[in-house]
Amino acid sequence: MKKNVYIVGTFDTKANELNFVKSRLEVLGVSCISVDVSTLPHDSQADIKPADLNQDLETKTYDTRGESLAAMGQALKDFLLNRKDIAGVIGLGGSGGTSLISQAFQALPVGLPKIIVSTMASGNINPYIGASDIYMVYSITDINGINSISNTILANAAHALTGMVLNAPPEYHSEKPQLGLTMFGVTTSCVNTVVKSLEDKYDCLVFHATGVGGQSLEKLVDSGFISGVLDITTTEICDHLMGGVLSAGEDRIGAIIRNKMPYVGSVGALDMVNFGAMDTVPEAFKDRNLYRHNDQVTLMRTSIEENKKMGLWIANKLNQTEGEVRFLLPEKGVSAIDIEGMSFYDPEADKALFDTLESNIKQTSKRQLIRLPYNINDDAFAEALVKNFEEVMSKVYPK
Repeated sequence: MKKNVYIVGTFDTKANELNFVKSRLEVLGVSCISVDVSTLPHDSQADIKPADLNQDLETKTYDTRGESLAAMGQALKDFLLNRKDIAGVIGLGGSGGTSLISQAFQALPVGLPKIIVSTMASGNINPYIGASDIYMVYSITDINGINSISNTILANAAHALTGMVLNAPPEYHSEKPQLGLTMFGVTTSCVNTVVKSLEDKYDCLVFHATGVGGQSLEKLVDSGFISGVLDITTTEICDHLMGGVLSAGEDRIGAIIRNKMPYVGSVGALDMVNFGAMDTVPEAFKDRNLYRHNDQVTLMRTSIEENKKMGLWIANKLNQTEGEVRFLLPEKGVSAIDIEGMSFYDPEADKALFDTLESNIKQTSKRQLIRLPYNINDDAFAEALVKNFEEVMSKVYPK
């Protein structure tokens, strides 16, 4: 089947710029299809017109521009997900266009080339990228005409996409199943030991638990790419419940539930909530136990009450799982700085977490909670994680 690059944008306001990108791609031998996601009526010259995406545009009146953008974003997502000929995608937009386009691009498979040139790319781009591999390019000037700046920026973006489309990544062959693991700096020793023990049997994919890291892991679980999960570092739950900056959202562990995924988890780095530089810590937390990780990251030790709250949240999630689940608790500390003599050592807070989990998780033959007298980075705890993971996998995938 002939493959095409899809060029996406609002042709009512950005036709010249979109057609310029199309011309650069075609000069380099790339077949293109233009897609107009305009939400206002106009005489579209694109290959795929707005009404081809959303027939409601001709009959339905939306109350706000936001509603019309959201509807078109969903229509674009549905359209792209049903195409079998996509070699890559590129979109241009301001704030509204970027929001619309990125909603659809995020749903496309990891590895498919995708670029967005945007006026929003110099700020917080997490809402536009999410757990996907979108490349975002800052447009420097507004996307409004071809000039000495936009000529270069748009051409560079088109040429970059051409390179991706015409030059496939080197083939990677592995007969080993994919294993997803979560890690933070303060659980690195544990995860490295686990990986060393399992890398001969599994293709080990380690995700940094920075919010988007957990989202990325679970997106791959939902896509069927992951065979098992060792969720050693669940620290993103702290940020979700306490307002930190590295939350993975309410759906953390959701993919495990939906897919009945073989799962071995733990409480790695649940002793800390992440904030930015020290002066960004909310006023309500200024008198808490704060730890300057570096100039850009400040950690806050979680309290007894916060650990009870996290324990209830995790228990509720795990009680919804129907797959093989083991959840291991390191009774001598949940991170490298939660150990006697270190800044976040607080055995009472940890005990509140462990006891809450034990009281609220409904244990069965398939769902087990295991308490062990180790720190999370002790070799013996890593060995226990490996042992339980191999037992879980042997039940799900018997030889």
